[in-house]
Amino acid sequence: MSRRVLVRVPASSANLGPGFDCMAAALAPALELEVVDGEPFSFATELAVPAGRENLCVRAFATLHDAGSVGFTMRSQIPLSGGLGSSAAATLAGLAAADALYDLGADLLTLAADIEGHPDNAAAALHGGFVICADGGARRLAPPSGLTALAAVPGEAVDTGRARAALPAEVPLGDAVFNVAHGALLTLGLARGDWDAVAGALADRLHETQRAHLYPRSARLAAGARELGALGGTISGAGPTVLIWCLQENVEAVRGELAERTDGWAEILDTPFVEAGLTVRAL
Repeated sequence: MSRRVLVRVPASSANLGPGFDCMAAALAPALELEVVDGEPFSFATELAVPAGRENLCVRAFATLHDAGSVGFTMRSQIPLSGGLGSSAAATLAGLAAADALYDLGADLLTLAADIEGHPDNAAAALHGGFVICADGGARRLAPPSGLTALAAVPGEAVDTGRARAALPAEVPLGDAVFNVAHGALLTLGLARGDWDAVAGALADRLHETQRAHLYPRSARLAAGARELGALGGTISGAGPTVLIWCLQENVEAVRGELAERTDGWAEILDTPFVEAGLTVRAL
């Protein structure tokens, strides 16, 4: 008798300004992977992704169990590039599907972080809410009521390798202290629902300025996000997507200003912060 599961994984935004490689948040757009055991291998999707064994979902699945007698169907609302965690979502979906079908008890975060090379997107997508990654694990913070976000997703992607190469091997002590302070301030602001603290915390000296030449329009948009009526803007992951942080009461006004400011070079998506992370349901 065949077994079937449906895995749902949210999008995510990493770094969140000062939290380079250690802070992230789960966002509402999601990837769904339906997996059926006990039939010839197949992969069905309408997305512009590999549809064979080289697909990221299948490769992740195969790290835990052979995929030769498994059918996959993939659907996703997450942009395939730009910094909203599409690869982390696909990796987690494949791992979770294999784990659920064969009752393996796998450490999904450790496996996903090993495949991705960093844990932040995977931790947020797995646990939901906001996460802080440290010492191989992740601590979670629920999204505060009243806070939401929009994403400006440029049509042109930025190569993640180039984004990594733009970062210096060493940073000035003052810049490191600045980011530690602002990461702590962001955590405090989120925990207390202190919007002044959140707005003041969305600044960085470790990665955004260093990468700005790769996406100058995104960098200007993030820097000028308060002019739109938002709390602020951060580059999502390695970019070039910009996460616009705003209050729920202001989101429609911000959306209008954002659409005018991007003037067709970026798609505007609703990306509210979400409580739920990865879910698996037997079908």
